[in-house]
Amino acid sequence: MLKMTIKTFYIGCLVVSAGIAVAALSSRKPLAEPPTPAYCKEGGNWLSLSTTPPKPASIQEIVAHAAKQDVVLLGEQHDLEDHHRWQLQTLSALHAQRPNMVIGFEMFPRRVQPVLDQWVAGSLTTQEFLKQAEWDKVWSFPPHIYMPLFEFARINRIPVRALNVDKKLTRMVAEKGWENVPEEAREGIGSPAPALPEYSEFLREMYKMHEKTSGAQAAKKGASTDAGFKGFVDSQLTWDRAMAEALSLAVSQDGRKNPPLVVGVMGSGHIRYGHGVPHQLSSLGVAKVASLLPVALEGECIHLEAGLASAVFTLPNKAMPPNEPPRLGVVLEDATQGLQISTVSTGSLAEKTGLRAGDRIVDIAGRPASGSGDAVAIIRRQPPGTWLPLRIARGDSQLDLVIQFPPRP
Repeated sequence: MLKMTIKTFYIGCLVVSAGIAVAALSSRKPLAEPPTPAYCKEGGNWLSLSTTPPKPASIQEIVAHAAKQDVVLLGEQHDLEDHHRWQLQTLSALHAQRPNMVIGFEMFPRRVQPVLDQWVAGSLTTQEFLKQAEWDKVWSFPPHIYMPLFEFARINRIPVRALNVDKKLTRMVAEKGWENVPEEAREGIGSPAPALPEYSEFLREMYKMHEKTSGAQAAKKGASTDAGFKGFVDSQLTWDRAMAEALSLAVSQDGRKNPPLVVGVMGSGHIRYGHGVPHQLSSLGVAKVASLLPVALEGECIHLEAGLASAVFTLPNKAMPPNEPPRLGVVLEDATQGLQISTVSTGSLAEKTGLRAGDRIVDIAGRPASGSGDAVAIIRRQPPGTWLPLRIARGDSQLDLVIQFPPRP
């Protein structure tokens, strides 16, 4: 059984917060927690994972090693502000060593690259940047926790690269399989390297959990041969491959004698154990890669082992902010008239309101639903305890529903 501690892993709309080992996802009785090592009792420490157990290291040692690589991958749990503060600190230290730098972000699909170029050039205000980059549509996590990273790139005139692809492509791959997606729809992405066996095993567990959280039937035994699971894996590999290709291109672009240090900012699940983006980079001939991850002191820290990453930084556990902007729990797609709901998460506010997959949102608070980005922004601005009326089209009928946002705890 693959020994991998999952803190949070994002695959498309899937969010898994487990804090448990994959082995514990089976029916076996979980093993007793090992004693807490000294390096897991205080946050703010770097640990080298060249050996098991890890070795404490200074930031100077970690950064000196990372700065000698072609690519450095910085992981994150998307909604934790401390992770982004750590990323900023690490970027600053790397930039001091290698000022010739390029930063790639998972958050942006390639089609918004011109907007990123304008941002770095200083041609856009923050509001213009977020709107033109379609932030609420393509990512939707609170922008203020990412803005210091974007501002760092802008202040230092560091080129920024969009690493991701359009969600339409990953959905198409998930539904049809990579080989059945027309070449013209692949956004120039090459065929991904096959998943390593350990990665496939990990993704199988994620697929089973996704089936449960999405309200679908649990994945059948032997799901590795199931068409749904294959599409799930193909979609993840497409995502990994797209980011790897963008990073690889930045390394080799123009054949310069003084190539930049290319830094990729992305979810930790794409980095762990070298299975996702690092594996795809290796298949592209990029071997000099350092992977750096933030880890929580409790739970995750005590399970650290060689191979998880090049090094990790320990962060104290913090409670989530109590007033996180509300989420409806749907996947929206722009339609000719209104917004099409393609997915409704089990237990979500949308399900409690009575929304269903296939519904089309026509009006929001009496105004025409004109774009998924605007709809997300409206929802996230709603104060606790308020109501938001919707008019939806379901088949040949139109229904009026009211979203009742929970009051403040």
